[in-house]
Amino acid sequence: MEKINEVIEILINKGLISNNRLTLETLKSGTTSGVLYTLCMNNTPTFVIKIDNPASITATNDFLSAYRDVKLLPDVLYTDVNKEFIVYSYISGETHFSRGSKLEWLEIIIKELFNQYQRVDQDTPWGRVNGLHRNGWSEFNESSLAFAQKNLEDILPFDDHKRVEILVKKLSAYHIQEEKYYLHGDTGVHNFVFLDNKINGVIDPSPLIGPKIYDFTYAFCSSPDSLNMKTLLSSFALWNSDSSFSKERLIDEVLFQLHTRIGVCFKVHPHDLDAYLEAWQEWRKYL
Repeated sequence: MEKINEVIEILINKGLISNNRLTLETLKSGTTSGVLYTLCMNNTPTFVIKIDNPASITATNDFLSAYRDVKLLPDVLYTDVNKEFIVYSYISGETHFSRGSKLEWLEIIIKELFNQYQRVDQDTPWGRVNGLHRNGWSEFNESSLAFAQKNLEDILPFDDHKRVEILVKKLSAYHIQEEKYYLHGDTGVHNFVFLDNKINGVIDPSPLIGPKIYDFTYAFCSSPDSLNMKTLLSSFALWNSDSSFSKERLIDEVLFQLHTRIGVCFKVHPHDLDAYLEAWQEWRKYL
């Protein structure tokens, strides 16, 4: 509690908040590595305080600052000069649940977030902004594949693993010419805030330099509901991208993303595994 008390004192001394009727609530950390608090003013949740390592705070601040005009993202109130904490606006709602139709929330995210993504210089390294850099996007995919297959060794048939390995090699031909974008990097329902069955915000960026398609397919595969071709093609039609992006490549990207997602699901939220495996039986025919 000592650190959070220091943070509160800094905010009060800078005139950013009033010390009248302040209360704190500890937030579940979710996928973030830091400690999160909700700062309530007059019993109303108003700000989130994230205390983390400087690399993570810098990455969060830079991403939210770059996309400050995106209404789905929280607004930064203050970032510590030593990058030990950041304070940003609280978004009402809850993650995972009461999310309504996947097609509806995908449409909002595509229009209000994905279609606002900025290209970055081609000299910028691939990969996590505050993590390992990659020589190419294919290397990032190969790392994701290795993680997934380690978890799914006894879950999926051997033939499926070999087919996905071939698929990754096929995708590498596209990635040689891939444009780099500044992505949220963790666009799943665990980081989407829903209120009254409608998406109300996107939290916890894990900024990534990668192809724009990554965040789209990640979002589509982030929950096991509505993993069907109709939802995919209807939502993809709203995606502001190169019109030459083929249906075949889209399906290939989804196949790979779904495979890696099942690996994460087995490790992190196994309660969804059966639903994902059922969906995989439908999608594997496209391998």
